[in-house]
Amino acid sequence: MRRSRGRAVQVDTLADFDRRLASGATSLRGWRVRAVDLSERSAALREVRLGGALFLGCRFAPGEAELAEERGAIVVPDLPSTPLEVDRTLLYRPRDLYDTPTYADSTDARTYAWSQTDHGRDASLAKALHDHAIDEALTAWVSGRRLVGVMGGHALERGSAGYHDAARLGLSLGARHVVATGGGPGAMEAANLGGYLSALGDPHALDGALELLAQVPSFRPSVDAWVRQAFAVTDRFPGGADSLGIPTWFYGHEPPNVVATTIAKYVRNAQREAILLEVCHAGIVFLPGVGGTVQEVFQDGCENYYADESSVAPMVLVGRRYWTEDLPAWPLLQALARGRPMEDHVHLVEDVDEAADLFARTNG
Repeated sequence: MRRSRGRAVQVDTLADFDRRLASGATSLRGWRVRAVDLSERSAALREVRLGGALFLGCRFAPGEAELAEERGAIVVPDLPSTPLEVDRTLLYRPRDLYDTPTYADSTDARTYAWSQTDHGRDASLAKALHDHAIDEALTAWVSGRRLVGVMGGHALERGSAGYHDAARLGLSLGARHVVATGGGPGAMEAANLGGYLSALGDPHALDGALELLAQVPSFRPSVDAWVRQAFAVTDRFPGGADSLGIPTWFYGHEPPNVVATTIAKYVRNAQREAILLEVCHAGIVFLPGVGGTVQEVFQDGCENYYADESSVAPMVLVGRRYWTEDLPAWPLLQALARGRPMEDHVHLVEDVDEAADLFARTNG
């Protein structure tokens, strides 16, 4: 029987349900009862408080489901077959998503295919329930951890100078923080890699890992080869630091990287974008990127614009020419910050070394 104190109680069998009631439970608040036949437990249900309980795919005697809802419970009918775990209590680990030798057969790939083809009412409910479960698991996971985000383009290839720089940045930031990214390939993978290796204390680990990864520069044309090479790195360098990826199946054509030790993967991208920025309490570094990265710059800028002095988180844009000429986001961000509490917390730097040094001084 699963025990819980102050958190949701998961009940998956009738025997567990009976044991909990027999132990003296008088309220089912916080209970998640999944696929249990309660058709012969009507009397027991009437003897306990049901407000705040969730019954997912359970069977009731005639009229009892409606009565449970009137008494404050949420009753969700059985959902159709879906690869999503709608009552998941933990965030994903890489091998939860890459659970088969071939990517096409994996949980990650099957979920993406399902999310793109099933748009019915029940599917929408499953997506919402899954993302809510990820929300709760992520809230628990970040508690007590200080996260700094690294945002940047997905197209950066392993073996490139930009990839190397992002990995060095993650390595430096990981000495004091947990590195969080959008969880995809490119700059995101590189930053997660650096964050992961930061705990090893091996000055040669980063070069060794980068050399291995460069043998398969991109997830195109083969996701399988790309994933295998990353697992070869984590197998060669075990015991790395916590590193968080927050990807989405909305961008399912971009596979999640496996050097993020923990993955909070969402179906809905808008929800994922907001939460990715929200959990990075220690601030965010923005590496050169295009549409998605620019969106994140101004979404984070909006959060800081309305924040009070105690809530502003540093924003560091890397690449003076890039952010002033190629994609001139900096002048607008600077103008937006002028006279606001955020003004002293937005920075434009030349390279990742300068960014890492700034975080060491302001978040030490």
